[in-house]
Amino acid sequence: MPPLPESAPSAPTARPTICPGCSEPQAPDDRFCGGCGRDLSVPPPEPEPDTSEPKASAQGAPARGVPAPGAPAPHAPGPDAAAPAVNGAAADATGAFLLAPPRSGSSEDTLPLGFTARLSDESESGDDAGEGEATAGGGQAATGTGTGTATGSKDGTGSTGRSATTGTVCVACGLGGVDDDGYCEHCGHAQPRQRDHQEKELEGVAAVSDRGLRHHRNEDAFMLGTAALPDGSAAVVAVVCDGVSTAYRPDDASAAASAAGSESLLAALERGTSPDDAMRDALMAAFDAVGALAEEESPEPITAHHNAPACTCVSAVITGPVFTVGWIGDSRAYWVPDDRRTPAARLTEDDSWAARMVSAGLMSEAEAYADERAHAITGWLGADAVEVDPHVAAFQPEGPGVIVVCTDGLWNYAESAAEMAEALPADARVRPLASARSLLGLALDGGGHDNVTVAVLPFPASVARAGFPSA
Repeated sequence: MPPLPESAPSAPTARPTICPGCSEPQAPDDRFCGGCGRDLSVPPPEPEPDTSEPKASAQGAPARGVPAPGAPAPHAPGPDAAAPAVNGAAADATGAFLLAPPRSGSSEDTLPLGFTARLSDESESGDDAGEGEATAGGGQAATGTGTGTATGSKDGTGSTGRSATTGTVCVACGLGGVDDDGYCEHCGHAQPRQRDHQEKELEGVAAVSDRGLRHHRNEDAFMLGTAALPDGSAAVVAVVCDGVSTAYRPDDASAAASAAGSESLLAALERGTSPDDAMRDALMAAFDAVGALAEEESPEPITAHHNAPACTCVSAVITGPVFTVGWIGDSRAYWVPDDRRTPAARLTEDDSWAARMVSAGLMSEAEAYADERAHAITGWLGADAVEVDPHVAAFQPEGPGVIVVCTDGLWNYAESAAEMAEALPADARVRPLASARSLLGLALDGGGHDNVTVAVLPFPASVARAGFPSA
């Protein structure tokens, strides 16, 4: 008996490129839909024949699939005619099926790619969620605290599987959530911290603080305030602190010093203490606050080479026709008169190696500040400070002007009083915040090698009584 002829190999079952159930795109070797779980090897049920009468369109045109009057009837395939090809193979030969059309949907229940929404706060929901709230494909509202690009995922909660309502969205990629350490869970980008850039303006004073371009965090801090004096007039206060980067927790040190110093200064002025004594007590209160940080239990083991938390501090207070400046370290204060024909002045003397060399007559100022040891400070606030010597000085200018209080992140780019006066806008006394921003821009344009903090106090103060602007 001759051998039976080999049967022709059956054609492999073609997989659809789009799920017939949910229209999710599929890879050629997928057996199940990743969106709805449908078994792609099972053909969909045959559609029931439409027995209803065809309806004409609104314009009177025949319905789709119905020939127009007088048009030749379409050719009806015979029983031997081949079925239309699907995915490159004949449907009858392979058992494949016609692809379902993409599901219909309006913009109300779908989220198009590239959609950008202003993500609202978590407290906003429903109809009160505000402008920019979008509903993802899964029906969950995409909300948050920043602006980003919302993209839907298979579970309707975002590309990382994290609900968009649980936190902020990465400012870099716009996709991932932000973990507790401040990094994006999708791309790993570090998110801006609250202290990276801060601005504040009160009646009679304004300040700006910025991380700069080289440091990974902002270790400066400032506080502004006004106090009602016993005679009914107002005092305006600015405290600026610069954390010592080589010390432990410099950012906490500057924050503690600025808070404690301003609180002590304002309270003493309201009690009627003289500005000189109030300033000296405020500097010592700031010193004690920084020293207390060294006594706190650290969550991480501190090795022997760690220095105690430390910072520098400079403060200014305007009381009537006089202003008082106090400082420890190398943060500075400058006086810039409105009449630029009158020379400006530097009001503080640095507690630094360079200043000691100059005061001892061993080096010129240019030589001292060109030395690599120039910025080594000899006075600071901290538990390991060798000595504490608060410097306090009072001034009574003959005309109006501006007091500039800043860290070395600014004065490194405008060191002399003449340079600071040239950098300060001419309208600084009426626009202190804009002037502070301008000085920050000078430092950033110069390289931004350090944190930058500057406070601008118009003199005389623009506040006649605490809480009330001057006439």
